[in-house]
Amino acid sequence: MINVELRRGVSASRLTMFTVAGLLIMSSLNSPAAHGRDSAAPVSVDAWIARDGLPFTVASPATFIKSVDKAVASLGPSVELLGFGEALHGGQEILQLRNELFKHLVMTKGFSAIAIESSFARAWLVNDYVTGNGPATYDEVMDKGFSEGVGHLTANRELVEWMRTYNADPSHPVKLHFYAFDIPTGAVGIASPAHVLHVALEYLGAIDPAAANEHRQKIDSLLPADAAWENPMAWADTKQAIGGSPAATSLRIATEDLITELRTRRPELVAHSSEDRYLQALHNAVVARELLNFHAVLARKSGEPPAGPRGIRDALMADNLVYIVDRERGHGRVMVFAHNGHLQRGKSTWPCCGQKYLGTDVYTWWPAGSQLQQMLGDRYAVIGTAVGESQQNEIARPEAGSLEARLTAQKETGLLIQTHGGRGIASDEVAGLPTRSGSMLNLTYTALVPQSFTDFNWLCVLDSVTYSQGGKPLSHWDNSPKK
Repeated sequence: MINVELRRGVSASRLTMFTVAGLLIMSSLNSPAAHGRDSAAPVSVDAWIARDGLPFTVASPATFIKSVDKAVASLGPSVELLGFGEALHGGQEILQLRNELFKHLVMTKGFSAIAIESSFARAWLVNDYVTGNGPATYDEVMDKGFSEGVGHLTANRELVEWMRTYNADPSHPVKLHFYAFDIPTGAVGIASPAHVLHVALEYLGAIDPAAANEHRQKIDSLLPADAAWENPMAWADTKQAIGGSPAATSLRIATEDLITELRTRRPELVAHSSEDRYLQALHNAVVARELLNFHAVLARKSGEPPAGPRGIRDALMADNLVYIVDRERGHGRVMVFAHNGHLQRGKSTWPCCGQKYLGTDVYTWWPAGSQLQQMLGDRYAVIGTAVGESQQNEIARPEAGSLEARLTAQKETGLLIQTHGGRGIASDEVAGLPTRSGSMLNLTYTALVPQSFTDFNWLCVLDSVTYSQGGKPLSHWDNSPKK
C-alpha cells in the first residue's frame, strides 16, 4: 500500500518546483492532435469543467459506464494498460467504481486481466482461485493471496468472485487473470527474496537438477531468517537493516549468477518447458534482485533521505506491469488499480515526516506511472480520482477556489473530465490554483495540484466517499515517526 510514502495535501508553495518541472516534462504527453483539439484561445478552469465534464451518479453504475465509454474511446486503440488511480486508500465508492469499470472493460473492450496494488508474489494464489486451479474458497486466499490485509476488503472479494464466476462460464473462451504488481511483502514488512528466488530455482531444477542444486546451496547458505529482512524499523534505523551485510552482498552476486544462467540458457530452457514458464521464472529472479537492491539502499549510512527505496519500489512496480502486459498480449488488455501517486506520470512527493509531523524536506521520486510512460508510451493511459469530502476519512469540504471545489460544484455525485494535459486551459489560472486541505486521520489522501493536469488523461471526481468496507482501522495507516 502507499502508506505514508506519498504526498498528501502538501501546500502549493512547496510543490511549485515539482509542478513546474512536471508541466515542462509532460508538455508533449497529450498533444492537441491526440485529442482532436485545436490550439484555440485557452479557456478558464470553470469553462473547461462546463464544456468537458461528464456527470454521472455514483449509485447508478449505468450512468458511470455511459460516461466512461467516452473516456476510453478518447484514449484510442493503442492502450494496452489502463490505470485507474485512487486518491486515498479507504474510499469504498472508488473501489466499487473500479469493479464496474473492469467488468465493462472485460465485456466490451477486450480486457482480460486486472493488476492491483498488492504483493506481486502473493497474487498467483488468487489467480489460481480465479482460474479454478487452486483453493476452493475465497477465504483460503484472503490472507495469503494479498498483502496489507486488502483481501478483507469487501470490494476485492466481490471482484475476485465475479472473475471466478466469469471464468467458470463456458461461453467465455477468454479467461480472466488476476495479478498484483507491488514489491513482495512478508508478514510485517518488505519480504525476504527467498520466495521469488525459490520460484526460479524450482523451475531450473525441473530441467537441470544439478545446476539448480548448485545455485540453491549457495543461495540458501546466505539467506537469513525472513523476519530479519522484514523488520519495519529498518526504514528509520539503518543499523537494523541487513541489506548491506556481507552475506546480503554475496547473495546479490549469487542472484546475478542465477539470472545469468537463466538468460544464457534461454533457448534450451524454453525448449524443455515453455516460453511462458521460462519468462515467469526469469522475472521472479529479477524481482529478487530488485528486492536485494531495495534492502541494500535501506542499509546505507550515507545520510541521504530514504527516497531511494521508494524509487526502487516504483521502478519494480513498472517492471512488473510491463511483464504482466507482455504476458497478456494476444490474450487481452490489462487494467491496473493503485494509488494515484503510483500511477501518475509526474514525480511523487511526500513530506519527510508524514502529515502529522511535517518537516521542511519533501521526498520526491519517479513513480511507476512515469516509468510506464517511458516504457509503453501511448500504450499506457491513466484515469486519476479525486474526492470532495469524506466524513469517515476526516476529509472536509474543499476550500473555495480549489480544483476539487470547482469539480464538485454540481448536482450530480460524480464527474469524469478529460485533462487534455492542461492544453487549452488558462495556464496562469491553473498555476495559481490553491491546494485544498487534506486529512489528519487518513495519511494516504492526496489532493489535486496543477501537476494533476499532466499526471492523468482523465479525472474521475466523487463528491463524497465512505471508508472501505472490510478495511483496517485508520490508525493502521499512521506509522509516522513520533517526535
